[in-house]
Amino acid sequence: MSYCGKCSCGKVRYRLNSRPIVTHACHCRQCQRLTGSAFVMNAVIEQAAVELLSGVPAAVHFDGTSHTAYFCTECGTYVWSAYTGRFDGCWFVRVGTLDDPDEFAPEAHIFLGTKQPWLPVPESLPQFQGGYELQELLSRDGLDRLKAANLAAS
Repeated sequence: MSYCGKCSCGKVRYRLNSRPIVTHACHCRQCQRLTGSAFVMNAVIEQAAVELLSGVPAAVHFDGTSHTAYFCTECGTYVWSAYTGRFDGCWFVRVGTLDDPDEFAPEAHIFLGTKQPWLPVPESLPQFQGGYELQELLSRDGLDRLKAANLAAS
């Protein structure tokens, strides 16, 4: 199964050739600032599973962080990010850029220490004040996929 997405103007188009390893809602201040919203939905997936169909997003690295964001050069839509370290071989694809963003609900909420106070978070989902320990959230398959993606990126 594949899942297609694009930026707002359609210049950058992509396809996810597998389901994400994990999907989470990030409430950190950087994601709030970049999206102009209360949080961002990330579908964490192997870089090799993301097929760029058209356009080339521009990379912007944030000094002092492990974060590089990728934007459409035409409309500025933030399509995905890369984080060095634990996720070297993955993209954090913005779920809202998918043609069917309803396909992937959050499996966890992270960085709740900076969550907007008016936003309720379902108690039924795992919650983390900061990031999460991989073993706390990912399945065995997810851990194996992440390990293989990181090895492929090194």
